[in-house]
Amino acid sequence: MAETGQPRALTTAFAPPPPLWKHFTPENVKRLEEAKKEASKGDDGKPRKRKWSPDDLRSLTLPPELRFLVPPEIPTSGQYSVFGEVQNLSTALPSLEEQGITQLYPSSPKHDASHESSAEPAQPLNHAYYLLKISKSLLLNFLEFVGILSITPEHFESKVEDIRNLFINAHHLLNLYRPHQARESLIVMMEEQLNRTKEEIREMDQLKAELIAVLDQLAAEGIDIGATAETSAEEDTKTVKLDERFAEDSQLVWDLIDGKVE
Repeated sequence: MAETGQPRALTTAFAPPPPLWKHFTPENVKRLEEAKKEASKGDDGKPRKRKWSPDDLRSLTLPPELRFLVPPEIPTSGQYSVFGEVQNLSTALPSLEEQGITQLYPSSPKHDASHESSAEPAQPLNHAYYLLKISKSLLLNFLEFVGILSITPEHFESKVEDIRNLFINAHHLLNLYRPHQARESLIVMMEEQLNRTKEEIREMDQLKAELIAVLDQLAAEGIDIGATAETSAEEDTKTVKLDERFAEDSQLVWDLIDGKVE
């Protein structure tokens, strides 16, 4: 039980929306639009077209119930809670030491004292090697865990903690490659888009070549494409005029039936 006088923190996986949603009503939205029109009036008293940014809206003097309709500033630091877990706004991956977890692999390559004066750069850390070592350690610790459960089950906690630490280290190593994975995925998407564009251009060039070949063949047969196009346009114009006249006659008949025309 919680101690007397201590605040009790309640968390839920699916929290209800904040109370401010009640202020997002059609009436308040209309009032906000009227406030923006009033603030955008010029010296002549006429409203001017203006593109309102969140910073401009925050500079307006609004009643409390309308302030909730203005987007807040985007946070740049701090933490937030998602499904009961605290997340950092920073995109930098925190180290295992910052999270209070024992790190089972070196953070940087080991430097040899005999080569400190060398101008050669240090080799990058081979993460694949340590991932393989952690995977083998997981198998060994799992076998030890099964043995403990079969002999002294009450001593399982320390082995479970070891397995948990191994999994966290492996997961942290994999997360180090997330930026590289995102960059490579973006490269693949851009290459696919470029290939699709090149294919569309190739199909358009092929269609253009086919059309030119057809026009050249018609010209060789003595068919005037320009005259044919003008004739088709005249026929289309006549058809439109006939349709308009038919519509006028139909409307006149309906007017006579309704008694609008004497």
